[in-house]
Amino acid sequence: MYYHSFHNPIHPTILPYPSYMINHPTFRQYPPVDTKEFLNSLKAFRFLMEQGTILQNRLSDSGFAHKLMTAAQEGKKAEVDRLIKLIGLKVPVITKYTPSHVNFQLVTLASQQHPESCCTLTFSMKWGK
Repeated sequence: MYYHSFHNPIHPTILPYPSYMINHPTFRQYPPVDTKEFLNSLKAFRFLMEQGTILQNRLSDSGFAHKLMTAAQEGKKAEVDRLIKLIGLKVPVITKYTPSHVNFQLVTLASQQHPESCCTLTFSMKWGK
């Protein structure tokens, strides 16, 4: 079989899609944009950032950091959670740690207007080798 640059009428070109799909683009209708929920999430996230700053400042205290790391190293999760609660943050904090890293996850509280949490702020920091 030889290649010819011209169209061979004996073997017509078969298109992968019907011609009506190629010649007419389909237009998709999108709902109107409503930024209300997004702006509420941004406001809630700003609050999480403020709470994160409080957490970061407390973790910067070497005495507190030593207590926290000692409890984590000894596997005392209840003590780690108690120390984090002593900071007095207004949002729940989920703490996970390994010998080399610690993660703090701050989550917005659900309310009557917003039954589901909208935002999460996660700190992931190295604290060992």
